Amino acid sequence: MSHIPDRRHPGGQFRQQVGVPPAGNGAAPAPGRDSRPHAVIIGSGFGGLAAAIRLGARGYRVTVLEKLDAPGGRAYVYRQDGFTFDAGPTIITAPFLLEELWQLCGRRLEDDIDLRPVSPFYRIRFDSGETFDYSGDEAAMRAEVGRFAAGDVAGYERFMAASEAIFKIGFEKLGHVPFSHWTDLLRVVPDLFRLGGYRSVYSMVSRYVIDPRLRTVFSFHPLLVGGNPFATTSIYSLIAFLERRWGVHFVMGGTGQLVTGMAALIRAQGNALHCSREVTAITCKDRRATGVRLATGETVDADLVVSNADSAWTYRHLLPTIGRRRWTDRRLARSRYSMGLFVWYFGTRRKYPEVMHHTILLGPRYRGLLDDIFRHQVLAGDFSLYLHRPTATDPSLAPEGCDAFYVLSPVPNAASGIDWSQQAEPYRRALMQRLSETVLPGLEDNLVTSRVTTPDDFASNLLAYRGAAFGLEPIFRQSAWFRPHNRSEELERLYLVGAGTHPGAGVPGVLSSARVLDAVVPDAAALQRHDHEYHE
Repeated sequence: MSHIPDRRHPGGQFRQQVGVPPAGNGAAPAPGRDSRPHAVIIGSGFGGLAAAIRLGARGYRVTVLEKLDAPGGRAYVYRQDGFTFDAGPTIITAPFLLEELWQLCGRRLEDDIDLRPVSPFYRIRFDSGETFDYSGDEAAMRAEVGRFAAGDVAGYERFMAASEAIFKIGFEKLGHVPFSHWTDLLRVVPDLFRLGGYRSVYSMVSRYVIDPRLRTVFSFHPLLVGGNPFATTSIYSLIAFLERRWGVHFVMGGTGQLVTGMAALIRAQGNALHCSREVTAITCKDRRATGVRLATGETVDADLVVSNADSAWTYRHLLPTIGRRRWTDRRLARSRYSMGLFVWYFGTRRKYPEVMHHTILLGPRYRGLLDDIFRHQVLAGDFSLYLHRPTATDPSLAPEGCDAFYVLSPVPNAASGIDWSQQAEPYRRALMQRLSETVLPGLEDNLVTSRVTTPDDFASNLLAYRGAAFGLEPIFRQSAWFRPHNRSEELERLYLVGAGTHPGAGVPGVLSSARVLDAVVPDAAALQRHDHEYHE
C-alpha cells in the first residue's frame, strides 16, 4: 500500500506527449518573432488550462508552468498495475463550459472527447441498507421521493423550483462575472436575501421536505465542493438544478482525457505547457506583476501572471514580502477552509456489476459526523463515503475481468494535527472493512492494487494550504466579493483562477473562474497599446 510519491521530475521537459489537433480560430502565430503580450500561468489544473486557452484565443502568448511531472493538478492520473485512476474530479456537468473552449480553437469537443451521460447520477445508500437512485429523470425522482415519503413529493417539487430560481441568479447571472468592487456585491444583495442566501443548504432543504433521509439526499451536494451542508450558503443548492439541466457525465478514458485535450489546444495555439517547473515567487515592480521565479532560480518575464495555485498559498508563499493590504497572513489564518480528503484508489481481480458508477454510502450519523470533521477536527470512527467505479462505464480502465475504484472519505484538514503517517493504514483498513460489509463483499481477498492520498499529500504535492482539498470553505461570508478576487487586490496584472477564487470549487466553478478573466483581463492588443503609450 503506497502513499502518493513526490511527483516532481528533474529537468524541464514536458514528458507527456500530447497530440496536436489542427488549429482553428486559436491558430498559432506565423513563424518569426512572437510579439504577442506574454501571460504566464502558474499551475495546470482545469482553471489554469482553461485560462490559457481563453487568453491564447484573445491574442496572448501563453506559458503554463506546472510543478508536477504531468498536467492536471487535482485531475492528475495514476497508472498502476494495468489500472487507470483519475486522482480527483470524476463528475462532469455543465459541459457547455468545455464546449466553449474547443469552439475558441475552431474545434468541437466531440472531436476529441467522448462524454457519456451517467444514470442514475448517484446511488445513495443509507446505513440501514435502503437506497435512493438520484437522477435527472423528473418522473423517476418523484417516484423515488414518494417511495420514501409520499407527503414530501410536493415539497420536493417546490425545492427544485427554488433551486432553479437560485441557479438563474447564482450561476447564470453571477457565476461568470467578477466581484472586483464592493458595489458589485451591493447590486446583488437584494437577490441573495430574497433567495435566502444567508441560510445554509440544509436549512433551505428542510423548509421543503420533512423526512430526514430526504433532507440528507437533497443537502449533500456542498460536500462535492468542500462545504458543510449545515454551514454552506444555500446558493449552492443550485447544484441540484444544474445537474438536472445538463446531467452528470463521465469522460471515456477518464477525466485525464480532458486534461490531455486541453493541453493539445494550448499547443495548437502556439503556446507552451512545461511540467516539472515549480514557481516559488511572483516577481513584481511598483506593485505590478512582472513574471515568476522558479525553484531553479530562473526567472520568466511576463506582461501578466495568472495563478491557478491555491489562493492562500499564492498570497502566503508566492507574494510573501510585498506588504499585502487585504490578504495578509493574519486574515488567511483566520479564514475557514474546506475539509480534507482521504482517498483510497484500488483495483479488484473480480467485477462488482451491481455497484453503480457513483455511489454515496452514508454512515449512521450526518450532522454529528460533519461536526467532527469541520468543527471539532477529530478523526471519527464512522464514515460517509463517495465510491467511484469508473469501470461501470469504461471497462478499459482496468484489466479484463477487473474493476477500478476509488473511495473518498471527508476528513479534517491538516490543521487538525492528525499524523497521517501513523493513521493512514489503519484508516484504509477501516474503509476496506466498511466497504466489505456493505457493497463490496470479499474485497480484501480480491484486492490487487492500492494507493492512498491524505491531507498531507494535498499540502505537499498540490500546495493546498492546511491540506484543504477545496480551498476556502464556501460559507456566505467567503463567497463572491468576500473571496480572493479574480483580479488580485494586491498586485496589478496578477489574476487568480481555480477553487480558491470566485465562484468556487468544482469543475463548473473553476472553469467559470477562467471565464471571468474575459471581463477583467484586457485583450492582448489593448494591453500592447497601453504599454506602448506608457513607455513613450
